[in-house]
Amino acid sequence: MPEPATPVTFPPAFLWGAATSAYQIEGAVREDGRTPSIWDTFSHTPGKTAGGENGDIANDHYHLYRDDVALMAELGLTAYRFSVSWSRVQPTGRGPAVQRGLDFYRRLVDELLSHDIKPALTLYHWDLPQELEDAGGWPERDTALRFAEYAQIVGEALGDRVEQWITLNEPWCSAFLGYGSGVHAPGRTDPEASLRAAHHLNLAHGLGTSALRTAMPARNSIAVSLNSSVVRPRSQDPADLVAVRRIDDLANGIFHGPMLHGAYPETLLADTSSVTDWSYVLDGDLALINQPLDALGLNYYTPTLVGAAETATDGPRADGHGASDHSPWPGVDDVMFHQTPGERTEMGWTIDPTGLHELIMRYTTEAPGLPLYVTENGAAYDDKPDPDGRVHDPERIAYLHGHLSAVRRAITDGADVRGYYLWSLMDNFEWAYGYDKRFGAVYVDYATQARTPKSSALWYGEAARTGALPSVNTTE
Repeated sequence: MPEPATPVTFPPAFLWGAATSAYQIEGAVREDGRTPSIWDTFSHTPGKTAGGENGDIANDHYHLYRDDVALMAELGLTAYRFSVSWSRVQPTGRGPAVQRGLDFYRRLVDELLSHDIKPALTLYHWDLPQELEDAGGWPERDTALRFAEYAQIVGEALGDRVEQWITLNEPWCSAFLGYGSGVHAPGRTDPEASLRAAHHLNLAHGLGTSALRTAMPARNSIAVSLNSSVVRPRSQDPADLVAVRRIDDLANGIFHGPMLHGAYPETLLADTSSVTDWSYVLDGDLALINQPLDALGLNYYTPTLVGAAETATDGPRADGHGASDHSPWPGVDDVMFHQTPGERTEMGWTIDPTGLHELIMRYTTEAPGLPLYVTENGAAYDDKPDPDGRVHDPERIAYLHGHLSAVRRAITDGADVRGYYLWSLMDNFEWAYGYDKRFGAVYVDYATQARTPKSSALWYGEAARTGALPSVNTTE
């Protein structure tokens, strides 16, 4: 796509951020009272992650956070989204906090604020304390109650300094990759449990939001980050359009329905009636979930292309969420996923900025008046240092230019998008893919923990400093 004749500029208050998550970067998994999360257990189970890799050390951010914050400031970032490790704060998922765990996040937040970087805190990015999983995990209602207590603890500790809060990151992945296909922790493959988990994650969001409201100043913003899918039909055939609706219900409506509108889609309940009776949705739950929000976070990487299955054995498999003999889509075995055309990232995901524009405009309609943030967007490439030690990643620069231009088009079209968080600040532990997939704007040499800003980091930093997108040919 040719570059516009005039620079793509953004509103002055637009936040230019980067995002990470606790288990992917912190390391120090046994320090200061932290106990195992489901990702510690899963990654130490043979065969679950590429090369048997784990997050024991990861980027050692627990010890190197000051250097990492200084690097963010040097790049010109104005915001940083991070997550709190639940088992570092509340090792059993119950009871009083371990102050040493909270102290790490106090230090991190203070360091960010001292560099004029706005902290955005995510309470849950997939790392459930193992003891809560042993008690049943997200399929059990009690886990949502425990989450509310955890939210209260963190809100009371950091609510005076952190203004942007996110309850859950991508609850779809927690429910359906964790309990349906089993490619994410805790690795269970029970379709009914995945739907129960989805409801209790919704409940956790609602109860956690209420807990934060009581624990923090009213000025603070509370949001949730959804990886809502942009679901497109293979054709305009009525059967393919029904397939789109069914996947849209399971990818999107199952979360934004109760969170934004106080109800699950009736079509979702009907489609999944052979899998579950939904009896765990108790009277009053939907009102508890449907709490007023201050913002909505949207995570986007690639669109989804579906159609009706051509044979009874096709089934939903090739959906871009990892290899498994078990589907993450309960109740829709007659839907087939198809490869979208176009250039791909190292993850095999098609590059399509139009999907981000479409997603933003959908939620501008779905949640009118609610400010939006792109809380994750980015690409993995096979980045390597050159002989001079520099890391050039022109593909990522082009990716960012295309997607940020899509954000700007959405703003022009009336969307209230307040900020963008690049995934990710630096290369890290990419879940079941281990350390093989590099999403970072900053290259990490895991043997030495040396950080090297890639050319995309310098490009993005210039955009953050100027509020305008530099040329895609910028490499220095």
